[in-house]
Amino acid sequence: MTQTLEAKTTVDRIKIYKTSPELHDAMMALSNAAAKDVDAELGELIKIRASQINHCAFCLDMHTRDARKHGVSDQKLDVLAAWEEAGGLFTERERAALALTEAITELGDGHIPDEVYKRAAEVFSERELGQVIALAVTINAWNRINVTIRLQPSTR
Repeated sequence: MTQTLEAKTTVDRIKIYKTSPELHDAMMALSNAAAKDVDAELGELIKIRASQINHCAFCLDMHTRDARKHGVSDQKLDVLAAWEEAGGLFTERERAALALTEAITELGDGHIPDEVYKRAAEVFSERELGQVIALAVTINAWNRINVTIRLQPSTR
């Protein structure tokens, strides 16, 4: 049975960024536009949380390394999956962005709850809110591409 499962998961996947370099270029342009004016630490927390939910190992590897470079503490990274239970470790802005990111990523019942949106709108300017939304949407797009093609983190 294990061999059968392994055989099903070893299907060669398209090298989409090689066959469609314009896709990579467009995604990079979108990523850069979405990240504009967003604090780098907050941006990495958004990317990591969505990547955790989406099980994107490649993005998790990349963005946890980037987060450390931008000064995100190991403690925050260690408990990010349980940020709601982490007490005051995360700021109000971080908690609002993480709640909005989760709602965008999961879209369980087809909409973003009003209370989640309102919480984010209370702590971010309209410009910042738009950027946070765009950042969450963009990392979800990267995650879905990378999970589909099973892009793996590089071994160090």
